[in-house]
Amino acid sequence: MRFFNIFLVSFFVFYLTLAIPVNDVNEGDSLNDYEINHINKLDDYLSECTVLLRKNGDFPLSDGEKQIYLYGNGVRKTIKGGTGSGEVNSRSFDTIEEAFTKGGFEILTKNYLDEYDKIYDKAKKDFKNKLQLDSIFHPISGLMANIGVVMPEPEYNISFPKEGDVALYVLSRVSGEGSDRKNEKGDLQLTDTEKRIITELASGYKKFMLVLNTGGPVDLSGLDSVQNILILSQLGVNTSKTLVDVISGNKYPSGKLTTTWTKFEDYPSIGDFGNNSDTNYKEGIYVGYRYFDTLDMEVMFPFGFGLGYTDFEYDIKLANLIGEEFSVEASVKNTGNFKGKEVLELYLSKPNTKLDEPYQILVNFSKSKELKPNEEDTIKMNFKLSDFASYDTQNETYVLEKGSYIVRLGNSSRDTKVCGEIQVNSRINVKKVKNKFGNPGFEDYVAESNRKSEDLIDVPKFVLDASSIQEKIATYDKKYEISEEVKALSKEDKAKLVIGSFNPNGGLTSVIGSASSTIAGAAGETAKVGNLKPIIMADGPAGLRLAKDYYVDKDGAHSTEGSIPASIKENFPDLIKFILNLITPKPSKNAKILHQYTTAIPIGTAIAQSWNREFAEVCGDVVGSEMEIFNVHLWLAPALNIHRNILCGRNYEYFSEDPLISGAFAASITNGVQKHKNAFVSIKHYAANNQETNRYLNSSNVSERAMREIYLKGFEICLNQSKPKSVMTSYNLINGVHTNESKELNSDILRNEFNFDGIVMTDWIVNMPSGGKNKYSYPTPYKVIQATGDIYMPGSKDDYKNILDALKKKNLSMEELEISATRIYKLDESLPSSSINDESGESLVDTTLSILKMLLLGFISFLFVRKGKIPA
Repeated sequence: MRFFNIFLVSFFVFYLTLAIPVNDVNEGDSLNDYEINHINKLDDYLSECTVLLRKNGDFPLSDGEKQIYLYGNGVRKTIKGGTGSGEVNSRSFDTIEEAFTKGGFEILTKNYLDEYDKIYDKAKKDFKNKLQLDSIFHPISGLMANIGVVMPEPEYNISFPKEGDVALYVLSRVSGEGSDRKNEKGDLQLTDTEKRIITELASGYKKFMLVLNTGGPVDLSGLDSVQNILILSQLGVNTSKTLVDVISGNKYPSGKLTTTWTKFEDYPSIGDFGNNSDTNYKEGIYVGYRYFDTLDMEVMFPFGFGLGYTDFEYDIKLANLIGEEFSVEASVKNTGNFKGKEVLELYLSKPNTKLDEPYQILVNFSKSKELKPNEEDTIKMNFKLSDFASYDTQNETYVLEKGSYIVRLGNSSRDTKVCGEIQVNSRINVKKVKNKFGNPGFEDYVAESNRKSEDLIDVPKFVLDASSIQEKIATYDKKYEISEEVKALSKEDKAKLVIGSFNPNGGLTSVIGSASSTIAGAAGETAKVGNLKPIIMADGPAGLRLAKDYYVDKDGAHSTEGSIPASIKENFPDLIKFILNLITPKPSKNAKILHQYTTAIPIGTAIAQSWNREFAEVCGDVVGSEMEIFNVHLWLAPALNIHRNILCGRNYEYFSEDPLISGAFAASITNGVQKHKNAFVSIKHYAANNQETNRYLNSSNVSERAMREIYLKGFEICLNQSKPKSVMTSYNLINGVHTNESKELNSDILRNEFNFDGIVMTDWIVNMPSGGKNKYSYPTPYKVIQATGDIYMPGSKDDYKNILDALKKKNLSMEELEISATRIYKLDESLPSSSINDESGESLVDTTLSILKMLLLGFISFLFVRKGKIPA
């Protein structure tokens, strides 16, 4: 049995390795011009992503303060972004220690940092040994649990000076694809060691700042004595330099929170999180600040909050309502002693009548220009009431209820001034649709507001002209094009167009899907049909993820490190690493190792914390430029799922707990990418993808109203403000139906209600052995096509056969296939050909390795066939 388990693990790793494809181009040892240009472009904005949570005036430092005590795991283990698909292979990355040294600082804690390294290395070794032991006895579940798993911060006791002039404690946390965070010490909670050192530094040093190099919230309770706290976040290639710039005063923080930070016990536990099969979103529309502000709960740091080195005051100058569009004009003045920027946020409070409503929702925001001391700026904002209509599930209609609509302007959700009251004299139907998601099996939570009544006597008052809003009625009969060129193709070629590129020779690799052979390290590509070029796809969302080192032979371009991100692979057992090394293609002795470097941009949450749409577009521009350089056509980003729960392992990729922020920043990034020729995005993960636990086979059970007002709203906003070429469906199910198999989600809502005409693709679906523990099964390729999905990724021979078998059995019509194939064909046809720089002319692998792999795979296949466990 132990021998079988070893081969079971071997099979699964091979399955996983080749399930995610690879790709091509560029070179060099010194920075290329595009790298310098892109790093400098980002550097102009990065400090705007940092959020100052507390200040006492000790920072920034003066020019003469050049000695510093640096503590914490983030000093040498600095995090630039999350793990998994979020990893980006930039040429180099400075730790915070290195950046302060380059900035001319003398670091006074070398001994402490050396001792910490020893403790960390031992803890890491022990952690890996435990994971390896678990994987031996539980090969499948153990290995699956290792994907994306992060070692919690260890406890330790290192002596350090208790007094000094200037000290920073840099606390780092990382998370990523495949695993959710945990409410444990060393993850969401600080360790006892961290709390002890931080509080001692806060009391013993003349100037002290806690710096958070994290992708999301940590519980900061118990740190009341800490008077300076900065969220550095994870800012990509110049993360560390940005901290030096902010501490030294070369730059300044001007970011604000896009997710509420407070004690873990404050967050609602109304809905489920982390369940294996069914996750019930019982909280309904009360997500994030919608919950906290409605109940008027005290939180540590509210949504939209953030300080600067300087201070601001704002005044409302003008408010007006023309038709259904409300506009406001306000002045912002820098009243402090440093330069800075301020963000103003516009909120709408809707009446609680037939439908319960949160206290307020964000309807717009704007950031000032840089203001010197005593300088002023004028900010203008507007919004349309109909854009923020509530969904009445009973009547299947978006509505504006009768009553008083109060507009508020502020610099956080808890610091606002009323700037207008709009009276709606009768209920207005904004858009008539049909319910599409069925019954989630529960009634949504209804919050009871604890807010006190307000004095609105001196507030400007307006009456909405109901005739300014014309009711829209959604139809679901959109006609889809079928091109003559696609009609002329054989059914086999039509099927290939809707399945990602795969190895046509079959065998075990047909279960897996082959690696992309055009661009080393890219996520995948479409099939080569006739004279069509492949559409090359690369992962994101923190930049363009390609292989750093690669070689080219007659079979294509190949990464030297395989296709699994290093952060995921590092926790695999030694046996698995050995097998991975064995089956990874190797360059010949004469092969030239080439290089391609891309620029790591900030994580999604950090970009949104800038509250600067212009910066988001710059990030997209950087990615789009590199897509042109490396011949990548489709970037699998941006990701705009909601921060429903702070424990979600991929929250760092996403923007906010608020759908407006999510949609607006996704749109700006999309516009930045798609202004480049043949560079497109695939916004993701559509929809209600809010946990990593059993992400392939978990059903997000959500009400119709919550889906439309929270989880689909950001996608709708992004589609309206930009024109993304593609939408990627999520792994999860919604109310028991796979998102990629849902005609209601993809055809009725996305294509008809939202009027999307682009490509709908699946996420990378690789059927894993489940051991019979899952309630739901994996999606089926032909059902994806029936739901107006266009391509099933990454693709395998079995997926291809599934389409052909469905045609033969009339489960799938030729028309349905041709509609999806047409959308792929048309995009494919519009692209220039991608080329491979063939430097070596050698074969993919030498004869010995080929024979060894064939023997190994043949034996594994034999065992699995004998046991009847080849994955379907």
